[in-house]
Amino acid sequence: MSVDLLRKCPLFAGLKEEDLKRIRAISTLRHVHKREILFSDGQEAKGFYVVLNGKVKLYKISPDGKEQILHIVSAPDAFAEAALFLEGSYPAFAEAMSAGELLYIPKKDFIQLVEKNPQLSINMIVSLSQYLKRFASLIEELSLKEVSSRIAKYLIDLSLKRSREGKDPNEVELDLSKAQLASKLGTISETLSRTLGKMKARGIIGEEKAKILILNREKLEELASGLKTTSTRNITGKSNSYPDIPPLNDITIYKHYTFL
Repeated sequence: MSVDLLRKCPLFAGLKEEDLKRIRAISTLRHVHKREILFSDGQEAKGFYVVLNGKVKLYKISPDGKEQILHIVSAPDAFAEAALFLEGSYPAFAEAMSAGELLYIPKKDFIQLVEKNPQLSINMIVSLSQYLKRFASLIEELSLKEVSSRIAKYLIDLSLKRSREGKDPNEVELDLSKAQLASKLGTISETLSRTLGKMKARGIIGEEKAKILILNREKLEELASGLKTTSTRNITGKSNSYPDIPPLNDITIYKHYTFL
């Protein structure tokens, strides 16, 4: 495997050629199948992964069996690296969303490299900071924002990503199935479909085959920024109590979701 693949991973940014070769030497290429479980919540953390191709979802399962997607990881990002330093166990499940290739890096050998390499240590701090930011945003969205706001924010994020790629930002393709997207946004498929229908009826978005068309960006951005209120009814026509979404405890979310 070429070290160029490692160089693309943000965790290894700025490392010298010889350092990348050391990481390659301790790594194992792993081919995974769709729906393959890479590790389970509470399992001993013996290493972490870098996605070379394909996608992996990180998720929690509630006592009543509901799935909450925490993050979708794609190439060239790493995941579960922070779990190496947290109580020795993974705080969530990881499942391959498609067939792909991952690079597995064992805990013991990697920590030895971190101890000897200041740049790698800095990169680890940056990675942890990004996780803190990501999950602080997740807490805000799940506990403070309505489902319609979460959907709007998701579409805006996809639009910005397409813009960075030089593509039309007003045409977005969902990168998840509706069931997976509902899980990621902390709702159920029926509520997701109903809310998208309301947004289409209001002329905020349109739909063309597998694409979502952004027809009124200003309204979409306004919706994305909205917080929950107790005096109005949301875009789905339901009260803001959202009985389909279990109450969230911010401290619990922070404890379990930050270090993935």
